[in-house]
Amino acid sequence: MSTSRQPRRRIKIRPISRWLPGVARLATFALLVALVVFVSLRVAGPYVVSTGLVRGGIEDSLSRWTGYNAEITGRPQIEFWPTPRITLNKIAVRQKSADNKLLGTIESISAEFSLIDAFRGKASFHEFHILRPNLLLTRERDGTIDWTNDGQLAKAIAGAQEANGEETLAAPLDADIGTITVEDGTLNVTDVASSKTYRFDGVTADIGWPRLSSPIGAVLIARTNGLDIKLDFSSRSPLLIFGGKNASMKTALTSTLVNAKFDGVANIAHLFSLSGNMAVNIPNLPALLTWAGRSLPDVATLQAFSIESDVVSAANGFRFDNVSLGMNGASASGAMDIAFSPGRRPKLGGTLAFDQINFKSLFDAFVVRLAAGEGNGPPDGGALQALDLDLRLSARQADLTPFKLSNVGASIIVSSNEARFDVGDSQFEGGALTAHLEATRGDFDGGGKLQLSIRGADFAGLIERLQLKGPLPLATGSLDLAVRTALPLWKAGPADVTGNLHFRAQSGSLPGFDTEAVRSEAAKADFFALSAVSHRAFAFDSFDLSADLADGAAQIRTGRIEGPKETITLSGVIPYKSSGLALSGQIGATKPETDALFPALPFFVGGSWPEPVLSALPGNRPSASK
Repeated sequence: MSTSRQPRRRIKIRPISRWLPGVARLATFALLVALVVFVSLRVAGPYVVSTGLVRGGIEDSLSRWTGYNAEITGRPQIEFWPTPRITLNKIAVRQKSADNKLLGTIESISAEFSLIDAFRGKASFHEFHILRPNLLLTRERDGTIDWTNDGQLAKAIAGAQEANGEETLAAPLDADIGTITVEDGTLNVTDVASSKTYRFDGVTADIGWPRLSSPIGAVLIARTNGLDIKLDFSSRSPLLIFGGKNASMKTALTSTLVNAKFDGVANIAHLFSLSGNMAVNIPNLPALLTWAGRSLPDVATLQAFSIESDVVSAANGFRFDNVSLGMNGASASGAMDIAFSPGRRPKLGGTLAFDQINFKSLFDAFVVRLAAGEGNGPPDGGALQALDLDLRLSARQADLTPFKLSNVGASIIVSSNEARFDVGDSQFEGGALTAHLEATRGDFDGGGKLQLSIRGADFAGLIERLQLKGPLPLATGSLDLAVRTALPLWKAGPADVTGNLHFRAQSGSLPGFDTEAVRSEAAKADFFALSAVSHRAFAFDSFDLSADLADGAAQIRTGRIEGPKETITLSGVIPYKSSGLALSGQIGATKPETDALFPALPFFVGGSWPEPVLSALPGNRPSASK
C-alpha cells in the first residue's frame, strides 16, 4: 500500500488596499460630477431662467393657494447662490369680487424655487419667508373664518375626510408646502357675533407643514393690547381643524398674565365638541382684569387662580372631571359641569373639596356689582349677574372673617333672582356654626339677609384671639344672629342693618365688672369709669342677652347675668354706630332671701365702648356706711 501527496491549492486573497482606491476614485468622480452640475446650474441660472417666469409663477401660486387675487407691484430679486430664491415686494391680496376688497398687504415674500422645474418652464416654490404682512380676517357667526372656497388650501380643507380618527386627503388635492416663516406681521380679526375686532401686532411665526396631508407644528409670538403672548400649536389633522371639524390638537398659550394649554380633540367652530385635558393658570387676576378692561370690587383679595381638569362636551355644555383647582395657594379637587341652555343663563354646578379656603376670596370671585362708577351710570356686573351657580363645597380649614372654621360643608346657589351662600355644617371654637347669606332681586341691588347660628363655642378663646376689649363674657355659649338690609350688600355697613341677636352662656365670667367695687365706689362718687374700680371678674352661672338692631343701635330686650349671689340686669340702647352706651341696669340679690345682704343698686351706664362710665341713679345711691 502506497500513499501520495497532492499539492494543496492556495487561494489568493486580494488585499483591501488593492480595490479600495477604485471605490474612492469612483466616489470622487461622482462627487465631482454632482458638484459640476450644481455649480453649472447656478451659473447658468441667471441666463436661462426667466425672471418673469419665476415672478409670474409665485404670483399665480399665491392666487391659486389663497383663492384671492395677488398683485405684486415691487421689483423682484432673484438669487441663485447658495440656493435659488426669489424675493417679491409690495404684495396686495384682494377679493375676487366687484369691489375688489383689500384683504391684506405684504411688504415682501421670499421663497426657494426648483431650478430643474424652472428650466422646464415651470415654477415650484417652498421654504417661504413673509415679511410684515398686514391681514384682515373675519370670524363668522358659525365660528368659521371667511376664507374663500376657491383656493387650493380651501379646497383641501373642504376635501379633507376623517377615517378612524385620522385625516385623509385625495392625492389631487395634496401639495408641498415646507416651512413658512412670518416676521413682524399684523393681524386684525373681526368677530361678527360680538362686533369686536382683535388686533395682534409684532406677529412672528414659524410654521412647519411639509405637505397639506402632513401634521402641522407652529409657534406664534404676538402682542395684543400691550401683552406679549406665545402660542404653540400642533395637530395631526390640520385641515380638519381649519375646516371646523373635530380633530386632535395640542395648543399652549403663554404670557405674563395667563397661561393655558389643551391636549385632546377640539373644534374651533363649535366649542361644544371638546374632549381632552386642559389647564389654566392666572398668577395675578387683578392685573388680568385690568388688561381686559374689566373689574370686580375687592378682587385684590383673589390674586391667583388656576384649574387643571379633564374636560368633555356634554349636552349644551361641558363636564369637568379630576378637577384640580387653586385659589391664593389653597387647593381643591372634585368635579364640575357647566350648561348653556337656550334662552337661559349659563349654569355652573359641581362639588369641590378644599384643604383650606378663604371664603372672602370666594365671595370676591362671584361678587355682584361695583359701587364705583354709579354716578356715571350702572356699574359693571359681576359673575352673579351672568351666571347661575349650584356648587357644593367642603373644606378641612376655612376662613370666614373674623372666624376660623374646620370640617366645613357649604354651598353657593345663584339663580336669576337671588344668591345664597350656606354653611350647613362646620366646627367653630370647639362648637358648631351654621350660616345663611342671601342677596335678593335680579340685579342684586335690593338688599339681602344674614342668619348666623353658633352652638357651644368657646367665646373666651375667640375674644382673646381677636383681642377684643371691654367687659365681654368669657364662657362657652351660643349665639343667634339674624339681620337684613334694604341696601345693596356691597354698600351696607353695620349701621344699615335691622334684625336681632341672642346670646346665652353658662358658667363663665365677666371681666372688669367687680360688683363689690362698684357698690363701694357708687357710695362715694356720682359717676366713675368702670375700668378704674373693677379689677376682678364677675363669675356667673348663666348669661342671657337679646337685642333688636336698627339704625346703628342695639335695643336691649333682655339682659340678665346671673351669679351665685348677685345678678346683673341690663336694658337700654347701645348706639354701636358711634360706639356709645345708654344703658340702665341693676345689681341685686340672686335669691330673694338674700336681699338684705345684696340690696338692689340701680345704675346708669354711659360713655363709650370699651371704657363705660357708671353712676348710681339719683335716690338709689348706697350710703357710705354700708
